[in-house]
Amino acid sequence: MSAAVIALLLGGAGIAIGASPAQAAETKFNVKCVPPAGGGDPVEGETTAKVSAPASAKVGDEVEVSWETVKPASNNTDLMDIPQDSVQPTGWITVGGGGGELKVVGEKKNPPIPKKAPMQMSTMKGKLKLTKAGKITLTPGKYDVAVTFSFGTFVTKCAPRGAVGVGATIDVSAGTSGGTTSGTTSGTTSGTTSGTTSGTTSGTTSGTTSGTTSGTTAGTTAGTTAGGGGGQTDFPGKPVEVAFDCGPVVPGGIKTPVTINAKKNGGSYDLTVKTAKGAMASPMALPAGALKPSMNIKLGGADSGTVKVSGPANAEPIPDKAPVSLSDMTGTYKPGKTGKVTLSPDQLTIDVTMAPGATPINVPCKAASSGVSLELDTTAQEGGSGSPATTGSTSASGGLAETGAEDEGGIKALALVAGTVILLGGAVFTFTPWRRLRGTR
Repeated sequence: MSAAVIALLLGGAGIAIGASPAQAAETKFNVKCVPPAGGGDPVEGETTAKVSAPASAKVGDEVEVSWETVKPASNNTDLMDIPQDSVQPTGWITVGGGGGELKVVGEKKNPPIPKKAPMQMSTMKGKLKLTKAGKITLTPGKYDVAVTFSFGTFVTKCAPRGAVGVGATIDVSAGTSGGTTSGTTSGTTSGTTSGTTSGTTSGTTSGTTSGTTSGTTAGTTAGTTAGGGGGQTDFPGKPVEVAFDCGPVVPGGIKTPVTINAKKNGGSYDLTVKTAKGAMASPMALPAGALKPSMNIKLGGADSGTVKVSGPANAEPIPDKAPVSLSDMTGTYKPGKTGKVTLSPDQLTIDVTMAPGATPINVPCKAASSGVSLELDTTAQEGGSGSPATTGSTSASGGLAETGAEDEGGIKALALVAGTVILLGGAVFTFTPWRRLRGTR
């Protein structure tokens, strides 16, 4: 590839074709874009594509075809900047005359994209083998846009809505070979992932660092508090270190002590669940009401099922880089069985809402390892017992989730990839090793 072509690609514009002479035409069409799983509702917008290819060639030639995005379907969101060289597009061009589809791939080359600025993608390219004489039409079709951050890659998938005009036509003269026209992709699709908020996630999540809880015995059933009999009404639990697996949204997951306390209220128990203070740092300024936690408490021993506890959202705004502490979560346990019942932290869920009225981004974190925090001597109550056990959902990944999880009606397709997912899904939170923390909430 010539230096000139590389320069054009870096600039996000121009025609990158290997054959000459060449011709190109712009075509406008509407697209429907679907963010990663849990990334909110699909959005629609108009894009302008320029497809370039040689005006003429002969059977047996292999020509280069390119697709330049002249006008993207949307701008970046107002949530966060997109880093340099982090956007990689992949498109599929419909080849007329029985040629099927040609896959074209762009390099991961783009300037930094500020908040609200137009999305910029490199020119996508592919090689087309001409094996049949006649006029070959090239029409842009569906495309994917992968945005890679330090903590993962998020893919938005876009497909045309309605008719799409032909982008270019190649007049292929007869040659010695027959058959059908076939295409091969030029370049590699490094860094792309499935549109399920998967993506290889790396990052600086220090939550994988385990440590010992100062002054407590964590992670074991031994030392848990038992209660329920006599005239006692308050039953403090013991901190137990829990490793939460939040999937690719939070590389390495979260590791924090969790304490379950109970207060007897008639035949039921009012539960209060506390996590560590400052277990993570905010990736950016977050508004009041942005983070709302909930957790399933798993019942064991004489009873079974789960009890859901939830906490209020943060009452005050959280400054950029400031420590983040989840609020205390509360709920009620009404025993369904008589006997000794254990209570253990299970799935944690964080709902993230970046603006009033926006759809919350649901970030589920499964308890990969846990332990018993509290044991109670219970007496069965009519209509009591926990709800059936639930399993972790992978819908978020952000809510941001969506790309998650955060979908704002006015945000167009590519913008969702740009920020919503990442931020709301919690993927950009930096988790602090427990050994650095001084206590539990």
